[in-house]
Amino acid sequence: MSQIKLIVGLGNPGKQYESTRHNAGFWFIDRVIYKYSSELTRKDRFFGYVGSATINGTAIHLLKPDTMMNLSGKSVQALAAFYRIEVNEILVAHDELDIGYGAIRLKSSGGHGGHNGLRDIVRCIGSNNFHRLRIGIDHPGHASQVTGHVLSNPGKEEKQQIESAIELAVEELPNIIDGKFEAAMQRLHTNNLNKRG
Repeated sequence: MSQIKLIVGLGNPGKQYESTRHNAGFWFIDRVIYKYSSELTRKDRFFGYVGSATINGTAIHLLKPDTMMNLSGKSVQALAAFYRIEVNEILVAHDELDIGYGAIRLKSSGGHGGHNGLRDIVRCIGSNNFHRLRIGIDHPGHASQVTGHVLSNPGKEEKQQIESAIELAVEELPNIIDGKFEAAMQRLHTNNLNKRG
């Protein structure tokens, strides 16, 4: 398993989106920044906010694209190309409709599942062979309700469940960074509050 060199959090920029479910990937990066006493700086060349965190003695690039969600790929492609980061050295944290609140899943490669951020990353880097950290936000029940669901704020209890899942994933980052996915999955996939997905 390749070592992770870049962690991307997906979301929409702007005050009006910061508390919405679709920004769960941004919340994950924020928590990593807090835990590792780091910070992000806006970089025009990378179309986003960039920083680094030293995890297990290794400096890991952190990225929050400053584009709308469906244009996330150009930010990921620009940073990965500049630092010569391979596709399988990228971890993308994003909201996931097919997983319930409090659940979080690690996945290596796969389709975009209709997620516009993932869709654009695959388009821009020409591969789906990156790793994903799927943060459960639950499904509203009908396709017609999805847009409103992802672009609205979770309730207090739901937000707490999401934050608990994110915290657990941050604790497992040393294993994830070192490519020890089996160990990380064992803990993440068996300690979720909600087992759906």
